[in-house]
Amino acid sequence: MTNPTYFSRRRLIQAGAAASAVLSAPSLLLAQARTVKIGLVHPVSGGLSYSGSQSRLGAQMAIDEINAAGGIRSMGGAKLEALLGDSQSRPEVGVSEVERMQQEGVSAYVGCFASAIALAATQAAAKYNTPFLIDVGVSDLIVNRGLKNVFRLAPGFGKCVDDAIVGLDDVNKAAGGVAKKVVLVHEESEFGTGTAKLLASKLPSIGVEVSDVIKHANPTRDFTNVALRIRSLRPDLVIMSNYQNEYVLMARTLHQQKVDLAGMFSVLGGGFNYKLVKEQPDVAQYMMDFNHWYNPRNTKSVEVKKRVEAKGDLFTFEVYCSYNSVKLYADALQRAGTVDKEKVIAALETSTWSDHFMPYGPTKFVNGQNTGGRAALLQATKTDIDVVWPNEFAAVKPVFPRPKYN
Repeated sequence: MTNPTYFSRRRLIQAGAAASAVLSAPSLLLAQARTVKIGLVHPVSGGLSYSGSQSRLGAQMAIDEINAAGGIRSMGGAKLEALLGDSQSRPEVGVSEVERMQQEGVSAYVGCFASAIALAATQAAAKYNTPFLIDVGVSDLIVNRGLKNVFRLAPGFGKCVDDAIVGLDDVNKAAGGVAKKVVLVHEESEFGTGTAKLLASKLPSIGVEVSDVIKHANPTRDFTNVALRIRSLRPDLVIMSNYQNEYVLMARTLHQQKVDLAGMFSVLGGGFNYKLVKEQPDVAQYMMDFNHWYNPRNTKSVEVKKRVEAKGDLFTFEVYCSYNSVKLYADALQRAGTVDKEKVIAALETSTWSDHFMPYGPTKFVNGQNTGGRAALLQATKTDIDVVWPNEFAAVKPVFPRPKYN
């Protein structure tokens, strides 16, 4: 006959062993239950609301796709959760959103569309050493301040201007060097001012004289006087660096005033997108922009573009820059196997991620900047936008100079 005391003691030992086995593998159980919070800091109200909403769309698409595919496998299938922040198109509000999300247990940030907001928000996140993935924000000050938590997949305005100068020179030479004089028009914040300054310093190196540099406020509701000033200067080119609303209004005003130009060009033009083509086809035709773009020969980009358009949205650069930034962070999480900030930052620093659909090679970060990123020269028709340079991604040849008004 079994001794009841012995039986109870044996059951107790077995129960203790089982509990010990569970406690010996806490990382697995915790990982399975963990949710990784990503703070999306974008301007979804205010003057930059369209672009901010497009950025949020792309980031959320990537989060949903990652979760549907099983989450972060090295963390037991941990799911990503978006914490939604609205910077209201103002840097100080972007900082407030970073601080709020920090209290809510955020593991990383993705943002901020505008350089001025990104500069302030990344500085706030640096206090906590929280990884910050820049989707759009082109000022090189963002990555040149020594902040170890900041990573930008796309090129900044330094590299974009350098490459744009080469592309413009190639296009101009092929047309017999018709462009000799240019007027620069830019918005007043860090993005527009910094881009225009770089352009003004480099355009003379390709034989293009800068006739004038015109700065405008955000917002600006009427560009008639600017258009008349440009007409009086008779430049061959106008190069714009501004955000969505002012970009479109400036282009529309030049079109309405029938200001004849060899080309309307922009570098990182905030309003050069499918929305412009759809809503202002006559204005958009023949405009050229040097900007972020997807690789049109990549099957993944074609598939994601179809998904976006099936929802009634437009596949603007904000969408795929944010989408790929979230994917980059997920890859770092997968390799780190943890949300530990130091380990995730180390994973980003050593990243060779290539599962994107941008015209880039594998990532290689130097001081937080992906040195393999590159933009492309684009041209609009009344119905589409095509890559026209560099040649390995070009779909068609550029129309330059553009036809004169009748």
